[in-house]
Amino acid sequence: MIMRSQDSNIKKVNLLQFMSKSKIDKNIKHQIKSEQASKQQIRTVQTSNPEIRSDTSKDFFVTYKQNVEKYFEQMENSIPKYYQTLTELQQEFLQAWENMFNASLAVQKEFVSKTGLDTKQSSVASKFVSDTTEAAIKARTVRDKIILTSIDTTKENVKEWNRRSQEFADLNRKIMQSWISSFTTRKN
Repeated sequence: MIMRSQDSNIKKVNLLQFMSKSKIDKNIKHQIKSEQASKQQIRTVQTSNPEIRSDTSKDFFVTYKQNVEKYFEQMENSIPKYYQTLTELQQEFLQAWENMFNASLAVQKEFVSKTGLDTKQSSVASKFVSDTTEAAIKARTVRDKIILTSIDTTKENVKEWNRRSQEFADLNRKIMQSWISSFTTRKN
């Protein structure tokens, strides 16, 4: 056993000597030194910090649960920011769209005014524009209702999934127990 350790150390020394002779491997040597320094820093922090020392006996699932709770808490805190940002984006988009239409209309009006074209329209044209506007409003209203219904349905499905998650966990627990009982030997 001691011979193997000595042989291993000799190989490492030979490898390091070879690496020091080669210019190409300077990066690898630097990386090894950096890793050693990092490991030393970790050891120093672990031994000097009583909080970390005491955590070595902490159960994996406790750590996992704490981190999952922290993750979802952060997500919940970010929802109002997303909502606010998306609302502001939608308002800016609608304002830009309206400004584009108004600017286009102003240029067209100026063009007609400077060229002396007649701006009177027939009742048929007026009705067509009004009907088109009403149809666009109705289409948007129907689209909004479909989207809102879809969102509500999705929300209800997620709520149901949330309610059924414990049942799903119980089913998985029963499957796990079945597997365990199939592969373990019973003592008489």
